[in-house]
Amino acid sequence: MTKDKDFKKLVRARMTATGKNFMSARAALLDSQIDPQIERFRTKTLSTFMPAGRITAIPTKRRALVVLLIEVLQAFEPDRTYTEKDVNTILLGFHPDFALLRRELIDYRLLERNSGTGSYWVNPHPRVHTGSQAQEMAGLTAFLR
Repeated sequence: MTKDKDFKKLVRARMTATGKNFMSARAALLDSQIDPQIERFRTKTLSTFMPAGRITAIPTKRRALVVLLIEVLQAFEPDRTYTEKDVNTILLGFHPDFALLRRELIDYRLLERNSGTGSYWVNPHPRVHTGSQAQEMAGLTAFLR
């Protein structure tokens, strides 16, 4: 259970009211002033590369890839631990190159991995990115859980 039960209740209420998933409802509550330019970029990227919920092509621009990774991350439950096989199965539902997606999710620290046990989980507190990753993630963190 989350430490902030009241906030989770607010998120669930927003989910019910808007029909959005947990991640979108939480992002809307945390950052009700999402930059319209970022929202347009996200919408255009998703309609171009993920029109029917599956990734049709991996974008060459890293910023567009981050948009897709954040969208893919919604398929993972935040309080669950996954085996590598489970992660691969989920990612295969989005694109045949599940290894690339898994590697990128780990590189951006959206998913964490225990190399000893081979278990994966959603990173509840993604690190503050630096360098090029900071530019690629700028403004898009509002869409994280």
